[in-house]
Amino acid sequence: MPHRPFRFGLQTFSADSAAEWRDRARRAEDLGYSALHLADHVLGPGPALAATAHPLQTLAAVPAMAVAAEATSTLKIGCRVFCIDYRPAAVLAKEAATLDLFSEGRLELGLGAGWLKGEYEALGLRFDAAPVRIRRLAEVVSLVKAHFSGEPIDVRGEHVQVSGFTGAPQPVSRPRPPLLIGGGGKRVLSLAAREADIVSLNFNNRSGVIGVDGVTSGTAEETERKIAWIREAAGERFDALELEIGAYFTFVGENTAAIAEGMAASFGLSPEAMRAHPHALFGSVSEVVDELVRRREEYGIHYVTVGDSVLDAFAPVVAQLAGK
Repeated sequence: MPHRPFRFGLQTFSADSAAEWRDRARRAEDLGYSALHLADHVLGPGPALAATAHPLQTLAAVPAMAVAAEATSTLKIGCRVFCIDYRPAAVLAKEAATLDLFSEGRLELGLGAGWLKGEYEALGLRFDAAPVRIRRLAEVVSLVKAHFSGEPIDVRGEHVQVSGFTGAPQPVSRPRPPLLIGGGGKRVLSLAAREADIVSLNFNNRSGVIGVDGVTSGTAEETERKIAWIREAAGERFDALELEIGAYFTFVGENTAAIAEGMAASFGLSPEAMRAHPHALFGSVSEVVDELVRRREEYGIHYVTVGDSVLDAFAPVVAQLAGK
């Protein structure tokens, strides 16, 4: 089967002003990125955030997505991913439908089971075991799909009980906005394979913090295992799925070997394993292009998201590969 064409997303966490945020969204669109993603994190500076090792996110996802949509005309807007425990499921569904309506069908709705334990604790939320959170995610997915269906909602699960009304507004996208589900463990990736349109490959964040355990759960060998889980769970759906990945460690330039070696040492990997890490990209524009083509051949991954720190440096890669 022919490979799906490449597309590229940009993920960002912060902006100092509305003007800066609008300019970034417009620049991403002008440079050929297909989507602008936020994440869904709440903590400001302080010891709770420092303990998680997660970067600061200054922007709330929903209003930032709305402003980005208003500033652009073709750029898709999304969140990698909304944490389903941070707001009631029916509220999230209504907000998502409204975003799709106001963006005229440009929403990519990302959902995840939650993972940043320290953020849960700082917000006074109970951090359930992974199997419980993933079962809750499955029920939220059912509720979101019911909201988008235009039919009366009747979801009566263990965690989500919503009924007695029809979702409003109805989204512009038909049959509904594309659903992205992300994660790094077998349970959540199997759920994504069965229910999502876009499967987002991530670290297995079982430790609840950013660190070595997560990075080593995303190596080439581990990614092959994840693709096998997705293929098994998806069955006949597999060829229709988009496979997306965050290239969190992206360095485009002529002198990146030393960076790769230093990162390899810090994560306990060989330099070869670090350079082949599916969540990392090191090298010149041509080297990065060749590596992405190789990875599409090997894994089927054609949707790659990079951080806004490389918005311009990565743009020549986007120019060469987007849509091809």
